[in-house]
Amino acid sequence: MNYSLTEEQQMIVDTCRELAREKIKPVREKYDEEGIFPWDIVKEMAAADLMGLFIPEQYGGLGGGILELCLAVEELSKVCGGISLAMASTALGTFPILLFGNDEQKAKYLPDIAAGKKLAAFGLTEANAGSDAGNMLTTAARDGDHYVLNGTKQWITNGGEAEIYTVIAMTNKVKGTRGATAFIVEKGTKGFEFGKKENKMGIRASATRELVFTNCRVPAKNILSKEGMGFIVAVNTLNSSRPGVAAQALGIAAGALDAAVHYSRQRVQFGQPISSIQAVQHMLANMATEVEAARALIYVAARTIDGGAKSFAKISAMCKLFASEVAMRVTTEAVQVFGGYGYMKEYPVEKMMRDAKITQIYEGTNQIQRNEIALQLIKEAAKAKK
Repeated sequence: MNYSLTEEQQMIVDTCRELAREKIKPVREKYDEEGIFPWDIVKEMAAADLMGLFIPEQYGGLGGGILELCLAVEELSKVCGGISLAMASTALGTFPILLFGNDEQKAKYLPDIAAGKKLAAFGLTEANAGSDAGNMLTTAARDGDHYVLNGTKQWITNGGEAEIYTVIAMTNKVKGTRGATAFIVEKGTKGFEFGKKENKMGIRASATRELVFTNCRVPAKNILSKEGMGFIVAVNTLNSSRPGVAAQALGIAAGALDAAVHYSRQRVQFGQPISSIQAVQHMLANMATEVEAARALIYVAARTIDGGAKSFAKISAMCKLFASEVAMRVTTEAVQVFGGYGYMKEYPVEKMMRDAKITQIYEGTNQIQRNEIALQLIKEAAKAKK
């Protein structure tokens, strides 16, 4: 399909495709089995100038946007959705600084992220505050020119590996969602430690840990925007980052489709390749159609955001919802095409199916995405009536 990519964007796709095939594919099974964080691959990404795709040139990045990030994540995820998260989750942790950081904060943190010297992470979720983020218990109390953080964040991607964390904490519980504040917290800050590393079903090459704050003193100058703006920071961050999750889901689905097509041409049953059996052809056709539809929606969403649209919550939620649902269906069908072999770990589609599931859950469950889409539709209808 022709998606009118620029020469530079096509170069990003080609670079990521080559890196994925030559560097990631040989190690993906080992990293998945052992749960190893891919620092060697991160170094390769940094050497290829991929970690700063979405960061402005003045801070050492390539000056791209959401689309460039999505193109890279999609290609890397075709081979391994877990390893691609080192980049995608760093983007999630960086967006709050890009969107709400002041000049001093951007100058301090963005160059090292763009160079791949430091990874970032986003600390919002807690044990009792997932979709209900307003129920968070992590607090930040003012003490002179510092804030003292106490609490625990859970299921934080890149946790323990990242150096730079954007953390949402309650500075005034009485105000509810208007009482949250966003902070930049650096690894190594006294009182900031890491809890257990989660043993996950999928994306096992990605580190997922607790962030534990015990009387952790963070300079007041590390506030993003201002006190009480934490949920505004979080919502805008997630609206900007969801196409990246969608791109991860798309990549996983596209990789599973490629594997299924290749296998169907090699596997002989009843004296012929199973690709000549109409039932299999229809499965492949449906898988391919859904993958292409997801890609089109993601690219439109990314271009909408990059184009400076004031409102993009609906299309951002739509692309994340649709692509992740496609990823689950396509990977499940790919396992079916492989038959018994698809259930075995020596073939990649079993891993792809496990990796796909999380895309329906994190950065807002798909039920929450449907809520958001419906809310925006209702708002648009009410506005149009006026």
